[in-house]
Amino acid sequence: MITRRLILAGAAALAMSSAASAQDWKAKYPELVFAVIPAENASGVTERWTPFVNYLSKELGTKVTLRIANDYAAVIEGQRSGNIQIASYGSASFARARLTGVKIDAFANDINADGSTGYYSVFFVKATSPYKSVQDLKGKNLGLVDPNSTSGNNVPRFELDKMGITDADTYFSKVVFTGSHENALLALSQGTVDVAANQWTSDDDSTLAQMLTKGMLKNADGTPLKKDDFRIIHKSAPIINGPYAYNSDLPDDLKTAIAKAFQDAPTKDKAAFERLSDGQKKGFHPATTKDWDATIELIKFVDNLRKKKAS
Repeated sequence: MITRRLILAGAAALAMSSAASAQDWKAKYPELVFAVIPAENASGVTERWTPFVNYLSKELGTKVTLRIANDYAAVIEGQRSGNIQIASYGSASFARARLTGVKIDAFANDINADGSTGYYSVFFVKATSPYKSVQDLKGKNLGLVDPNSTSGNNVPRFELDKMGITDADTYFSKVVFTGSHENALLALSQGTVDVAANQWTSDDDSTLAQMLTKGMLKNADGTPLKKDDFRIIHKSAPIINGPYAYNSDLPDDLKTAIAKAFQDAPTKDKAAFERLSDGQKKGFHPATTKDWDATIELIKFVDNLRKKKAS
């Protein structure tokens, strides 16, 4: 016969088991490393992410350390080696990690202000330039971001191929990997490149918008540039927002705690959450690894382009 005493005893035993399990993973992981790639300069990344990482430390009850990786490849290799337990990925870099056998699982991605969970790859030019389309830029300089960037390399090459431009390195006079989304726009503003690939969600939610707010983009005479000083000449189809991923071999209750901390962040620490995106995101969308299967096909396509060029 099931009695109230038995139910209470069972609940107590379950709570004790859960607490013991939590203590087990806290003993094994006295520190969790959370890695992000530098979409902006290092001090900007630190200011943006530190409050959120502090929030995670409080929620998980174990130290979470922010690591600013040099590039996407460093994040991939860090999770492969187990030196990084949680990471923020672009869609393409996550797909690359999976294709190269890194054992990671996606658990969330960003929800935009309008409720969508995607963004675009765009080609920016200066508004004063004569260029109205990519076809006008033959023989000019193209600024890309990083070989593993979704909006800054892989999708741009896919879009160029759809236009009949199968080899960007011969179509353009020079193709430059600038290292970050910010650097690509700096190169455009300074005239080092004539067109720059970048990420864009809306006029108020993009690397360009963030840089303009900070006054980071200037004319040669030092006067600040404005939104109207840039023009989009091409926009891709929507791209799924990049995932947050943890190592597959983490204990299940730790994975659950991490995912819950992300989901609760907009209400439990609104200031820290809004600092991540300058108030341009609504929250975190629960995600699964399979949500990026289409991105894997994109990466395979771009890899085949490279193989054709090399052969």
